Amino acid sequence: MLLAPTWGLSGCQQVSTRTVTGRATGTFTILHTNDIHGRHRPFAVSPGNATAQTGDAGRPPSSFERAGQVGGFAHLATAVHLVRQQRGAGNVLLVDGGDTFGDDLLGNLTRGEAIIRLMNAVGYQFMALGNHDFEYGSARTRELQQLARFPLRGANVTEKATGQPFLGDPTTVITLGGVRVGLLALAYHNTHLTGNPDNTKELTFGNGLEATRRYLPALRARADIVVVVSHQGTKVDEQLAREVPGIDLIVGAHSHDRIAPPRRVGAVWLVQALSDAAVLGQLTVKVKAGKITQVDGGAPTLWTADYPADPAVAELVDSLRAPHRARLEEVIATTTGRIGRQYKSASPFDQLTGELLREATGAEVAFMPGVGYGVSLEPGPITREMLYTLLPHPSKLATLELTGAQLTALLEQTATNLEPGTDLARVGGLLQSSGLDWTADLNLPAGRRVSGVRVNGQPLAQDRRYRVVTHTGMLTGIHHYTTFAQGRNIQKRDQSVTDVVEAGLKRRGTVAPPKLAAVHIVPVKK
Repeated sequence: MLLAPTWGLSGCQQVSTRTVTGRATGTFTILHTNDIHGRHRPFAVSPGNATAQTGDAGRPPSSFERAGQVGGFAHLATAVHLVRQQRGAGNVLLVDGGDTFGDDLLGNLTRGEAIIRLMNAVGYQFMALGNHDFEYGSARTRELQQLARFPLRGANVTEKATGQPFLGDPTTVITLGGVRVGLLALAYHNTHLTGNPDNTKELTFGNGLEATRRYLPALRARADIVVVVSHQGTKVDEQLAREVPGIDLIVGAHSHDRIAPPRRVGAVWLVQALSDAAVLGQLTVKVKAGKITQVDGGAPTLWTADYPADPAVAELVDSLRAPHRARLEEVIATTTGRIGRQYKSASPFDQLTGELLREATGAEVAFMPGVGYGVSLEPGPITREMLYTLLPHPSKLATLELTGAQLTALLEQTATNLEPGTDLARVGGLLQSSGLDWTADLNLPAGRRVSGVRVNGQPLAQDRRYRVVTHTGMLTGIHHYTTFAQGRNIQKRDQSVTDVVEAGLKRRGTVAPPKLAAVHIVPVKK
């Protein structure tokens, strides 16, 4: 018989003496996921670049420890059930940190409904809105809230027309194990810079620290313990912990970090559970006579061999896929080796995408935004839904002309994005390109960081015009790349980038991992 694992309970016990409201005594457990990005079925991983933010040379080391299949809602459901069974359902809370129901072909075909229905089946109780939870427009997010049996919230998301919080009160209090646990949700403050601005034009995304200061006093008065479920990223969560007193725990998201056992910043505990429902975070808190006496936690990998599929949830997954199965599972090409995405360094998949876009348009240079989601293409067949985990959005192809000076300005902007000076200003990863070799030294002043730029092997000429291909989202200035809109001879095509890449993969039939461009980022010396 399977027993719920005692994840991380040895060797990581910590004690806090901060007094909480009232004289509550009890123990509760928070189970948490984040950045699921529509991943509803298991997927293959192995050491190295298995997902967009594991095995990335530009980030702190993070990798899966062995090869196997992980994740999927049916296996997640089993893991959650085991903990509820062991601890008592009334003592366990299940929350999600956002970026949850899109970025996937089934998500697109159902406009988010499939994942919400699966979350209902597993029994989620609270969710913070991530930037990708507006991919189908805020009106659709509102419709999905009607379908969800749990709140989708963000204290720093307000409606321009009324000034009221989007979808209602971003706080709630749930009694767990005799302890009143107050929950506050924070969305991503730079959401308007990460997607189609038309999707959120009636909303304002504000500073999460300021929003917390507004809501915290009233929530603190109603609760014994305050938990912030945050889609701000680890660096901003650490700032929140340092600068806003009165928070006990922060359940994080957005930066796809695996923070387990919990990390302490001042009096606040931080956790995060990687991404793609590949792990399940667990945080157990003991409170005695109004004081937190113990905090334990871990984030085990959800190996499918260790957590057999829950039959009812597996059946629901199959029923949701059935109308779309042929489209989802059509094989479009084969790869001879792993082709993964990287976020803070040159990315094999985005290099391949750039090559295919250049082939289709005759452009000299291709640009794609640095994004941090997606599952690597492992050796073997590439299905359409595998492609859509990496290119889920409907952005159209765009061609234009940019001068060498403008290309340099774009590379300077990506240097700023990598090291913006303030964590609240951080947005996007490394600008991905094909046809360019270059170096950026982040220790140098702005305007002088980029050097050694070569276009297809030739030194960059500042006054020459280059043929460039990208997508229409870049023309709107996402991730602060406003230079694209200043180009000449801008042509927006009717084909989506995903369709063009799919056609290119079909044309090639078999693809190999591409040779990466020579992109060198010299990090800031600590």
